[in-house]
Amino acid sequence: MEEMKSRLAVYTHLAQAAEDLKLGRVLPAQEAFDDIWKVKPLRFDAFVHDIERNQWQVYGAEVYSGGQLVHSFGDTRGARYPIYSATKSVLSIAVGIAVDQGKLDLQRCVLDYLPGRFVSEMTREQWDMYKSITLHRLLSMSVAGYPFRPKGGSFLRFSLSCPLPAPETPRFDYSNIPAYLVGVALTEALQEDAWTFIERQILNPLQILGATYERCQDGYFYGASGLNLSVNELSRVGLLLYNGGLYEGNRIVSEAYVKMASSVQQMNREGGYGYFLWKYRDGFRVSGKWGQKCFVLPHERMIVTYLSNMPDGSDALMSSMETHLLGK
Repeated sequence: MEEMKSRLAVYTHLAQAAEDLKLGRVLPAQEAFDDIWKVKPLRFDAFVHDIERNQWQVYGAEVYSGGQLVHSFGDTRGARYPIYSATKSVLSIAVGIAVDQGKLDLQRCVLDYLPGRFVSEMTREQWDMYKSITLHRLLSMSVAGYPFRPKGGSFLRFSLSCPLPAPETPRFDYSNIPAYLVGVALTEALQEDAWTFIERQILNPLQILGATYERCQDGYFYGASGLNLSVNELSRVGLLLYNGGLYEGNRIVSEAYVKMASSVQQMNREGGYGYFLWKYRDGFRVSGKWGQKCFVLPHERMIVTYLSNMPDGSDALMSSMETHLLGK
């Protein structure tokens, strides 16, 4: 049985390689063959066994080696599920495109990009708190003092009125508010709705059509959370990042931005944070709160994606993945 699975993996890989040849995505022959075996069927089966034995609510999982799908489990292409804070990573790609187009400067104060009618309502004390807060600081979660999420009748007014104890001092402090503010700034800089921009520039090229998302009461795309994707669709985001901003040979965002976003911009106890991307081993991960993950490991030439709904126990799921797929 296992031999049959291994042969099937080889045949699948060869078919995909033929398709890649047409698209100009070709690995050196020996590397392409070797990549098949980086996650052997028995190891993936052990991961699936853990999921089923523990009755973890995992919707689906995919493993890519050398950019090719080699293993899958569960519902990977059917239903879409909440990806929670993994939404932030999609927003980061959109920011990168705007940077590439010269429409955003990450070293400028975020107030330079926010709508004037809200900035004009700020007190002098509030303005002084924000004058040292750049887009870079928000993207790297290096502004301490925000509540975890905005609330009230206007998320934007709430966010701009939050007392920040030492805004001039970079310190990692995870919150949804920085991503929300970046999304608003993106809309204003583009003079176009951020979601419309994301659909045209990112989702449509990734062949992700009709995805659902959230807005705030002020009408802005809520870039911190709220996007729903399938497992395979989140893998496509991972493939885009794995390939340095390319998807199926088409440039979506610059390689320079992907390198910057996936590098450590602010140290934390988890090993570092980039631009809405978490450092992970020799690569990085896209991460939602209850086990929505896409691990991108360029040196191992691997991508591992899974979506789950595990308010408790998602660390055990990740530990199983690391043990069986990465050889923890």
